[in-house]
Amino acid sequence: MSVYFSISRKCPRTAARLGELRTGHGTIPTPAFMPVGTQGTVKAISVRELEEMSTSLILGNCYHLFLRPGIEIIARHGGLHRFMNWSGALLTDSGGFQIFSLGGLRKIDDRGVSFTSHIDGRMHFLTPERVTRLQNVIGADIGMVLDQCPPYPAEYEEVETAVRRTALWAQRCKQAHSREDQALFAIVQGGVYEDLRRRSARELVEMDFPGYAIGGLSVGEPKDLMYSALETTIPELPDGKIRYLMGVGSPDALLEGVRHGIDIFDCVLPTRIARNGRVMTSKGYLSIRNSVYGSDLSPLDPGCSCYVCSSYSRAYIRHLLNAGEILGLRLTTYHNLYYLDRLMKNIRSALSENRFDLYYKKVSPKLNKLYGGVE
Repeated sequence: MSVYFSISRKCPRTAARLGELRTGHGTIPTPAFMPVGTQGTVKAISVRELEEMSTSLILGNCYHLFLRPGIEIIARHGGLHRFMNWSGALLTDSGGFQIFSLGGLRKIDDRGVSFTSHIDGRMHFLTPERVTRLQNVIGADIGMVLDQCPPYPAEYEEVETAVRRTALWAQRCKQAHSREDQALFAIVQGGVYEDLRRRSARELVEMDFPGYAIGGLSVGEPKDLMYSALETTIPELPDGKIRYLMGVGSPDALLEGVRHGIDIFDCVLPTRIARNGRVMTSKGYLSIRNSVYGSDLSPLDPGCSCYVCSSYSRAYIRHLLNAGEILGLRLTTYHNLYYLDRLMKNIRSALSENRFDLYYKKVSPKLNKLYGGVE
């Protein structure tokens, strides 16, 4: 088997579980947060810095890599691992979310998706089979099926069509998948409709994939609806297979996702807000560009032990950002990724020591207060 997931401990009072995802490029302790490396790089961060933070899994995007630099150059390097000089595990998203977010630039039917490139205006046509073959060439440890991600809000009929098409495409992706050292994960859709979430999960589980992602969430719906969708979906998924919640990265949602039984997460949030001068701290979000920090000699987060907080003041980082210096956004990005990495390590420690329920009761109210609003 290309990937192997094992559960070592479960919280007796929640659905949280401690486990390991073993791949051909290393073992990922779960629950884990996966930084997003859409273009074959986590923005502003080197692979050496990711390794310093003990990052073991990152995400690339088939859609973006297909458009630029093109699959041919990646193939000439022997795959994405060598192209980006990354020795850890890789997961590639099919690009379904990016394609469907193009709006008027794309047209979809059961055959696949035709779309206009946002880069050069050229027309492309992607089918489930082609997306699968592209990911086979990219060579990530885990690939994702092509799915249809409906917007929020959306009428029932539109979401039902997406569920039907997602199942159809998942079966075609599985039939086209040919790489034995790469796992192919399915993606559950259904919007915020409970019956459609159950239907999508059951149809995909019947196809017996090695892992299941929950997609179509964190697309604008209130967080309580997202958590309700998790409560509906997760009981339909196999207990012994990994569960991946796509596009979620706020600290409060990560903890809540773990409580519901999620094993891995990804999101652009920590790197995107860092480039705008916004960082996560033990006191909540901090907008370091604000003038109040112009003479502040304290670190970004006095409770953080990362390289950035051990080396630089808020005043210095603010100066870098306001002066347009690249180092400023590199430092804020490093800190945000470290913050989430430390959060996930604390969660795993609590699970390992059979105290997750107590940890959740203590930490969740604080995280909800600090980060529970709109991301």
